[in-house]
Formats: sequence, C-alpha cells, structure tokens
Amino acid sequence: MSSDSLYIMYGDRPRDMIKEILDKMDITKDIPEKDSLIGIKPNLVLAKPSSSGATTCPELVEGVIEYLKSNGFNNLTILEGAWVGDKTSLAFKVCGYENLSRKYNIPLVDLQKDNYLDYEVDGVTLSVCNKIMEVDYLINMPVLKGHCQTNITCALKNMKGCIPNKEKRRFHTMGLHKPIAYLNKILKQNLIVVDGIIGDLNFEEGGNPIQMNRVIAGKDPVLVDSYVAQLLGYDLEDIPYIKMAECISVGSTNITDDNIIELNKDTTPMTIPKTRLVEELAKNIDENMACSACYGSLIHALDRLDNMGYLRQINERIHIGQGFKDIEGKGIGIGICTKGFEKSLLGCPPKAKDIVEFLKNYI
Repeated sequence: MSSDSLYIMYGDRPRDMIKEILDKMDITKDIPEKDSLIGIKPNLVLAKPSSSGATTCPELVEGVIEYLKSNGFNNLTILEGAWVGDKTSLAFKVCGYENLSRKYNIPLVDLQKDNYLDYEVDGVTLSVCNKIMEVDYLINMPVLKGHCQTNITCALKNMKGCIPNKEKRRFHTMGLHKPIAYLNKILKQNLIVVDGIIGDLNFEEGGNPIQMNRVIAGKDPVLVDSYVAQLLGYDLEDIPYIKMAECISVGSTNITDDNIIELNKDTTPMTIPKTRLVEELAKNIDENMACSACYGSLIHALDRLDNMGYLRQINERIHIGQGFKDIEGKGIGIGICTKGFEKSLLGCPPKAKDIVEFLKNYI
C-alpha cells in the first residue's frame, strides 16, 4: 500500500474488520523489528464509553492488538492523555482499556503523568510527552466525529493527547489550528485507524452519537483528515489546520478516486437510538431500510445545512434506504437506492459534503 491510499470497510464488527484491513495493507513490512515498540494512541478524551460517540471503540483496538500479536509483534503499549479536567486513569477504566491491558498484558501509559521536552519546528516551540517520542511505530486511532471549535477532530487533532496539560491550555491561546499542524511535524504517525463506527455529530464530548459503521485506515494523517472532512460535510477551508499541515509537508490533501479503496459496501442497519437533536434534523426524512453509513452521512449534511441557515428552507421529503430500490417517484432521493427518484444524488454511501451541495439546489 502506498502512503496516498485509504482503505475503507463498512460494517458493525470492528474487531474483525480491522484485521481484514490490516491484512490487505500488509503493515507488518513497515515495522522495523519484531521487538519494535509499537504505540497505540486511541481517543479517550474523557471517561465515556464509545457508544456515546466520544471515544475509541475498545473492540477496534483489540482487533489491532490481535493482528499484531498473531504476526509476532508483542512489544505493545497504549498511550493517552485525557483532556484537562478529566483523568486518563478513569477513562482507561470506563472505556474498557483496563480490561484490554489485563487480557493482553499491555501496559497503559498515562501521558498526563509523563515528563516532557520542548521541540522547535520552523520557529514554533511545543512541549511533547517523552513516552510517545520513544515509540518506534505509532498507530493513531482517532474517532470520526465533530468538534465544537475545529469542526472535526480526527487524525491530526488526536495527537493533542500527547502533550502535557499546560501545553493543551496554551494551544487554545495559540488558536488551536497552527499548533495542531506543527505538532504533527514533530510526531510522526505511521498508521492511522479511524473509528468511524459511532462518532458524535458535532461535539467532542459525545452526546449525539451518529452510527457511520465504517473503519478507515491510511498512513497520511493529512489525507485521512481531508477525506473525513468531506464525510462530515466540510470544505478544507473550514478546518484550517489541514492545509497548514500540508504546507509544512506533514502530508497531502490530494484525494482522488484511485486512492480510495473500499473493501465492501455497507448493508448494516442503524441500531442506536436517535437523540432529540437527530430526530429534529431527520423530520423531513422518509427512511426505508437505510444503511447506517448512508443515513449517517445525511444527518451530518443536514446538521451542516442547519448551521448554515438553509435547513428550514427545505420543504420536500428526503428519501433514503434500500426500500426505495426500483421505485420511481417525485421528490428528493439520497443514495444509489433512490436513483428512480426525480431528484437523486447517487453514491453508496455519498459523502455529507456532496449531500450538502446537492440539497442546496432545492432550496
């Protein structure tokens, strides 16, 4: 696999899905030695289970661990530093990582308690925890979710858990975007595994979980975030740190159809209950056996349109789901299953950004 490829798999079995992805990617050839120290960095921003949409699913991490161990890599560690105001140790417990640690004999490193050193990049000095810099091969495992300040949080921003609390506070005084970009010049991610099973609609703390039922893997954090931005309905200009990171050679934003490798199509239905906010966004939707990935993209698009002040101007019903296959009708259809509708956006699943632009035509 080249560094400019992204692998995507849909479904609701993250432990099995990631093993299949990693096997296709053949990542073992990239790890220097069998005894190389492999660091796994999830997103455990606070002590909430992954079903909240806030934190990395432990079953996904378990799949990575089992794949590595089955290939003879046993020098593993899980590292994280929760956000200021929460305890990493509590997050490890509540999110299921203490169980993983015991089951596979893998140490948990609380970066909130770690020492740190200062690093300078292009005139910007940042403090980074020591333990994360000792890792030989770094696997970043962020959650596909929205963020109240930066619109999205994924591969690039997840590295913020690798700095001391005093630096996390300073990042906000620096405007967040520039220090996030420059931090990723210091910290090299070797592999990114995005937990897109359940992520929050627009808030890093969870509370409005959206089922997207996908796992995304790649080697370029800029490319990953560029793709994720589109999935959640954003232009790159809406997340300045992505372009900033590209400008300092962290990675590339150049997404093409050739570097998106989908290993399957989603056929899994939604299983989590809708929150009040999601119900409100969905009031114009006629859903009939919609797959979760497609429906999740539509909800993210409607949230974007709501923030832009357009949602109330959509007066037509929006149809989505496998139940509309081979049906011709008037009105709006989202996804390949609704191709018989008068106004239809194809895709399986379409990105939220494409849905946003499509629905703007009918306002």
